[in-house]
Amino acid sequence: MEDTPAIGNDASSGGLSFGKILPLLIIGAGVALFFGMGWNKYLTFEALSENRQVLLQWTEENQFLAISAFVAGYALVVTFSLPGAAWMTLGGGFVFGTVFGTLYVVGAATLGAVGIFLIARHALADFFRSKMAGAGERMEAGFRENALSYLLFLRLVPVFPFWLVNLVPAFLGVPVRTYIIGTFVGIIPGSAVFCSVGNGLGAVFDAGDTPDLGIIFQPEILGPIVGLALLSLVPIVYKRVKTSKG
Repeated sequence: MEDTPAIGNDASSGGLSFGKILPLLIIGAGVALFFGMGWNKYLTFEALSENRQVLLQWTEENQFLAISAFVAGYALVVTFSLPGAAWMTLGGGFVFGTVFGTLYVVGAATLGAVGIFLIARHALADFFRSKMAGAGERMEAGFRENALSYLLFLRLVPVFPFWLVNLVPAFLGVPVRTYIIGTFVGIIPGSAVFCSVGNGLGAVFDAGDTPDLGIIFQPEILGPIVGLALLSLVPIVYKRVKTSKG
């Protein structure tokens, strides 16, 4: 009988054992349940607009429970890579205000990102290395050498999909501590912008308008964020200049 090439092989050979793919199956089942039950319709601007008074009143009467539910729900949305995080960020700003909304969003998003990072590393990192061979090892070595700088850059620049930046470091051997710091710090500016927009949704609702999610790409907002992103690359440039002179 021929050996099965992937499923059931050990980690050192890059196989995908059932123990490794089980978390991925749970993620897939969660995504299917999310859309199958129609829960995606609750993470929209329309749902936020229709339930705004109920949300505000319930939050005022149940502060601790509201914060806990928001953080847990946001973390699950990120872990399962579900759509709707942008509207949850706006909702966080609307319900909790810019400052506290940003704090809860950043904390919850970091928790969720760490969740999917650990799942991806457990399930697919060895498989990735086995398929990429020498190229993967070189990528990993280069990324790990300046992991925090690269991660901050990817988190700060708003053109990279959040879910993609959650996964790539898992395949490149980034330490968990570095990943947490880079994620937490890197998503603060963008989260603050959207929570600020959310904080002003009351006037938007009253006017019957919809918020402009493209506000983050306006020069006066995008410019400073890109500046921070480029600043995060300074240690890499410094190392290379120093090496070339040595």
